[in-house]
Amino acid sequence: MFQTTIKREVATHGIGLHTGVRSTMRLLPAPADTGIVFRRTDLDLFPIEAHGSNIARVSYATSLMKKGVWLSTTEHLLAAIYSCGIDNVFVDVDAIELPILDGSAEAFMQMLDQAGVRHLRRKRRYLKLVKPVEVVENGRRIGIYPASEFSVRCYIDFAHALVGKQQVDLVVNAENFRRVLSRARTFCFDTDIEPLRAMGLIRGGSLANAIVLTKDDVLNGPLRYADEFGRHKALDLIGDLALVGLPLLGRVEARKAGHSLHTQLVTRLLGDHSAWEITTRERAPSRHTVREVVARAAD
Repeated sequence: MFQTTIKREVATHGIGLHTGVRSTMRLLPAPADTGIVFRRTDLDLFPIEAHGSNIARVSYATSLMKKGVWLSTTEHLLAAIYSCGIDNVFVDVDAIELPILDGSAEAFMQMLDQAGVRHLRRKRRYLKLVKPVEVVENGRRIGIYPASEFSVRCYIDFAHALVGKQQVDLVVNAENFRRVLSRARTFCFDTDIEPLRAMGLIRGGSLANAIVLTKDDVLNGPLRYADEFGRHKALDLIGDLALVGLPLLGRVEARKAGHSLHTQLVTRLLGDHSAWEITTRERAPSRHTVREVVARAAD
């Protein structure tokens, strides 16, 4: 029923996946109605709200920009914060990119566990879907539909023997995110490494922070799950949806989507005020378990 923040400050540090720049990141408590706000401590605490209006570039990570100030690779941290129901938090970082850590959200979940949760004396507001909103592009699609809770269904299809068709379907809450998605790591194909580096990307990438797939194997196995690739795509999806700015009441279905379609959906949704309403709940939603997690989809 009520908004939350964290109880105490926590910090971590590491290298940025794409820039290779080292940074220190801190999570700090924030007042009610603040939302999730990044602050560049190297730029006099310049604030960048985690909101669709600040989406900048989304090719291989989700980057935000406000008044020319940039922040990259926000999706893994946002997925953890959003899934844990933390409404208000300051994220202080002293560089252009958040640390990638091991390429999953597990370390961010550990930070949130250390930080604890504090309830605030302000009712939580939800963005509740009242009609569908969809984005379709070149055989890929994503949509959000009216529902009484926030859930995601993510389907991927890669032409690789270890990936193939995978599907993840779950109600989004802290328990499910921790158990099903938080440890799933980002991934790439070895044939993409040099082209990406030629584009100025993955300068901080290594076998310690990403799964690397060769033609028919995993260079740095073992996998944490047989369907780790589908799970990580669902993690990215939740992180991008956090840019709606409020907890969602709706079901999201993504088919062969990625950061670009995720953020297009956020932008289209926020731009169509007839598709949603802002509401509060008179009582907290019931707890749910995972409805379905399918390692290999039939089609």
